[in-house]
Formats: sequence, C-alpha cells, structure tokens
Amino acid sequence: MFNLALSYLANREDAEEVTQDVFISVYQTAEQFRGESKFSTWIYRITVNKSLDKIRSRKRKKRWATILSFTGEKGETIDYAVHFDHPGVKMEDKESLVKLYGIIDSLPDNQRTAIVLTKFEDRSQEEAAEIMGITRKAVESLVQRAKKNLMEKLDVARD
Repeated sequence: MFNLALSYLANREDAEEVTQDVFISVYQTAEQFRGESKFSTWIYRITVNKSLDKIRSRKRKKRWATILSFTGEKGETIDYAVHFDHPGVKMEDKESLVKLYGIIDSLPDNQRTAIVLTKFEDRSQEEAAEIMGITRKAVESLVQRAKKNLMEKLDVARD
C-alpha cells in the first residue's frame, strides 16, 4: 500500500499519511467487504482512491492559495513539488524520476491509475481492471494513451 501511494504522490510523508488512512478505512469498513473480489484488490482500490483524493486536495489548496494571492490576502504558501524519496532508487536516478513523476502527475486520473498499477506495481491488466472496476480492454487502452501522452510530454520536456 505504501509503495502504491508513493507511486502516486511521490512524497514520502503524504504516502505515509495515505497508508495510515487506508489501514483505518479497512479497519472501519471491513464488515462491508462483500468478497466479490480478492481482499487485496479491495485494499488496492481503497489505496488508489485515497491517493487520488490526496492529489485533488493538494490541487484545491494550491488553487485557493493562488486565489488568495490575487486578493492580497496572505495565506499559507503551498509547495507540493515532488520530493521523491524511495528506498529502492539510487541517488543519481532521483532527478530523472522527479521529472517523470511530475509528468505522470499531469496525466488524467484513469490513465495515471492504469500506468501505475501495470508498470510500477507490476499488476496484470486483469488485476488492474478489477481494481479500477473496468474491463481489461479499457485498461489496455488507458495504458496505451498514457504511454503516448508520457512520450509527448517527455519530448516537450527535452526541448
């Protein structure tokens, strides 16, 4: 769960917070688990949703801080830059990963989820489809669109 949240948020503290929220949510709603899917799939779905909620919350706070700056009011400075600190990443790779995660963060939620689950979490398209509540073909399409968008954005970033 932590690695999945970290793949979305690229910020260790936020990933830890989301992981804690997931555990609390699982504990509080365990009796609602209907067994229609694997327990791990259910937990993945909760983690994806909590991670996306955190990203949306960041964006709302950042927009609100921007609006306040135009009105002359002083608000909290919001900086949600990528602070990627993953234990499996070498120091020399971090700069490249910060750029990559910044670009991944700009993808639509469904494309981001499909690419994170299949490429970073090494889930099959079938598993990703079950977690996302869509068909395997839809996941395949989302992954292809995500790859295309990533390549276009990486090309622009190189120029």
